[in-house]
Amino acid sequence: MYGSFKLLSGIVKKTMSALTDSKTQRIDIRTNSKVKKLLQQAAAACNKNVSEFLLEHGLIAAQETLTARRLFVLNDEQWQAFQAALDSPPREKQRLARLLTEPSVFE
Repeated sequence: MYGSFKLLSGIVKKTMSALTDSKTQRIDIRTNSKVKKLLQQAAAACNKNVSEFLLEHGLIAAQETLTARRLFVLNDEQWQAFQAALDSPPREKQRLARLLTEPSVFE
């Protein structure tokens, strides 16, 4: 549990530092009135305007999405199984070996 908190804390720190950089790019979105009102209410609850709210929460979601693609967490048993799979010799793939030894259709 602590590892997840530490990871999220790091994501928030990176996100907050990105928010202080100068802003030279623009992002436009279209929505309906119900969604706009909901975003305005959420932003107001955080004492932010809608742009600040969307940028902050969008950055957090983006960092979490990308982190989930680069980082996976295993317990001790899963780690041992993962290490064993990496350390084991590769299985022979007869069809692949045959494919690699046959002449190419381009030859």
